[in-house]
Amino acid sequence: MPRTIAIGDIHGCSQALAALLDAIDPQPDDHLITLGDVVDRGPGSRQAVDLLLDVQTRCRLTPILGNHEEMMLDVVAHGRSPEFWLRFGGADTLDSYGFAGRLDVIPAEHIEFLASGRDYLETESHFFVHANYAPGVPLADQQRLELRWLSLDDSLPGPHISGKKAVVGHTPDRSGEILALNHLTCIDTYCYGGMWLSAADVGSGRIWQANQRGELRTSKGGR
Repeated sequence: MPRTIAIGDIHGCSQALAALLDAIDPQPDDHLITLGDVVDRGPGSRQAVDLLLDVQTRCRLTPILGNHEEMMLDVVAHGRSPEFWLRFGGADTLDSYGFAGRLDVIPAEHIEFLASGRDYLETESHFFVHANYAPGVPLADQQRLELRWLSLDDSLPGPHISGKKAVVGHTPDRSGEILALNHLTCIDTYCYGGMWLSAADVGSGRIWQANQRGELRTSKGGR
């Protein structure tokens, strides 16, 4: 049976992502959704993008645009000042590409992949966004700041008017545990900070987690 699996904030943790993908073993009918923040902070942003480019040849992959992709694209695709991006993990990303003064070290294929990220994805039972949402606003009318920047710590939303369950990232649980509420699941489990990269099968409730040492653990559901 095809699976719909969301992957939380990768943040350059390419070794954890490789271990997670090996454990999930995506099949052609599966649908993987990355919730944004593939890049920055961790040591392997380039390698993480390469892994996702490879996996999208094996299954359906939908990337959601995170605030870190937004910052990176502002610089590498739109020519804006890098100062803000560099303060929040951009230097780690540039290091992973072997940056030596020229942004063209970043392959066009990588920029195109990051720019292909969507604001949200909606299925029959769930919707997927990077950060947050306004409960009373249709998904098509949500604001960029809420979708990509607003932390759950600053504003924990109630159930969405669609009646569907939200799956989000962006707000890291520094204990490495998944936040599971009746109407919302957050699967940012602080991999770059030494904890776990998480993936959730929204149909079965199965959870896979991997860390940067390649260690794995699985469970059913979260807290």
